[in-house]
Amino acid sequence: MAGKILVVDDEIPIRELIKFNLQKAGFNVVEADNGLKAIQLAKEKPDLIVLDLMLPGLDGLEVCRLLKNDRSTAAIPILMLTARDDEFDKVVGLELGADDYLTKPFSPRELVARIKAVLRRSQKPSVTEGEFTLGNLRLNFSRYEIHLGQEKIELTPKEFELLKILATNSGRVFTREQLLEKIWGYEYFGDTRTVDVHIRHLRAKLEQDPKVADAVETVRGVGYRFREL
Repeated sequence: MAGKILVVDDEIPIRELIKFNLQKAGFNVVEADNGLKAIQLAKEKPDLIVLDLMLPGLDGLEVCRLLKNDRSTAAIPILMLTARDDEFDKVVGLELGADDYLTKPFSPRELVARIKAVLRRSQKPSVTEGEFTLGNLRLNFSRYEIHLGQEKIELTPKEFELLKILATNSGRVFTREQLLEKIWGYEYFGDTRTVDVHIRHLRAKLEQDPKVADAVETVRGVGYRFREL
């Protein structure tokens, strides 16, 4: 799984460590030591960005926000590097659209595994052709599209997969761990808050039809299900 990775960190030893291990794994690496340079290099469409949040000037959260709000760079996966106790930044980063996070200090082996996992799940997987309809909701598996009535709703690949699993198994409860395993894969090392963040985004995008949005139910202490419409 070769590809180009943009590594953004102002600490030279950290960049060299990441670069060495990524090149060893077969990746091409470009580097940036500040947020402005990162945004410029992101225009060259790397396959993934490893983004440190503690950057001078334009910090990593702002870089993430700008990239995800730019249509030309919004689809580039971002793996954030955070300090161990920066729980708030982790949550905010995921809210802004980051795909994963890793706390410092980190294992280079885990970093490479995480990057490979993010790259796999950022690619649209092969799905069964055809459509699935439930009430006012229609999913087109071959085009990776959903419609509420006549209106098309834009979802990220992971949001689509979440809705697909829940809607095509309406009434069944999935734990957060099951959803992590099915959508993010066995090599995903994150915690279940990632599922909560994506469910929240999914509900917000379905709000144009409150009945459908409310059908994505939280089963307290267990996980989520899609209520039969």
